[in-house]
Amino acid sequence: MPQTSWQKPVEVVFGSLGTETVNGPFEALVLLTDRWPDMRGPHFVRARSACRAALDGRSTPEEARRQFEDAVSEARLHVN
Repeated sequence: MPQTSWQKPVEVVFGSLGTETVNGPFEALVLLTDRWPDMRGPHFVRARSACRAALDGRSTPEEARRQFEDAVSEARLHVN
């Protein structure tokens, strides 16, 4: 089974809605699916695909992290 956690978690700040700590591609995929403010941007689509690829062993978790961080930036959310 591929490694499914990141070396360092990503904390996403949703403004007044609070902060979400994301430890790996699975949690990122859940967040992208359930709480994401804009599900249309290209970085969102790439992040979702990268997380799925990491979970399937077709890519690394760290590549999914990079794509996820780009999606965070695209959605104008903040990272702690």
